[in-house]
Amino acid sequence: MHMHMHMLWFVFLAAVGPSVLGLLKVEASSVVAPCAAPLQWEGRWVLYNHRSGRNHRAAVSYDGLNHRIRVLQRHKKHTPCQRFFEYIYLYQSMVMFQIDQKTKECSKIALTDAWDPFDIPDNSTFEDQYFIGGPGDNVEVQEWSDRKPARQHETWVGVYTLKDCYPVQETYTRNSSVTTSTRFFNLQLGISDPDVFTPPSTCQAARPERMAEADC
Repeated sequence: MHMHMHMLWFVFLAAVGPSVLGLLKVEASSVVAPCAAPLQWEGRWVLYNHRSGRNHRAAVSYDGLNHRIRVLQRHKKHTPCQRFFEYIYLYQSMVMFQIDQKTKECSKIALTDAWDPFDIPDNSTFEDQYFIGGPGDNVEVQEWSDRKPARQHETWVGVYTLKDCYPVQETYTRNSSVTTSTRFFNLQLGISDPDVFTPPSTCQAARPERMAEADC
């Protein structure tokens, strides 16, 4: 009786073996991979600097194809001493223009950091997938990081929508001290006006030093 049972069990394993292997292959092929974020979009962001405790609200044009970003700070009436600037980052030329929105004064400053696109690098670590919001009013996102086994803490965490891979939030920690969190919203595909990346004529006589963000 025992011999027959062993034979039946062997036949059963032989029969289901291929299907089990097939299931393992399906699971292996469904390993989560980073999505490809849009290369050109416009929208708004709020950048929070954890060291200064300040939020910077701005309209943003992002051109990943030509490695350039234009940031137009939004005016806030409750900060009378605050100066508001337009920033044009041209990474192909490695320069940044800072333009005072009121006086049109301009500074031209060399960029030292390499181009860092708003996307999920291929070597990123998958952290989680979840819904932002509640039933009937939510969006599904994935969270990625640069966490590696040999590193104690991640220095970058990115949250991107699952459907079209739009950025939702990115958090950077530099030198274990300076942390910035950027929240993205109201994004639209494409660049409506490419001229926003062209510095105004006042930048032909640009000063080499950065302008202060407050008058008093």
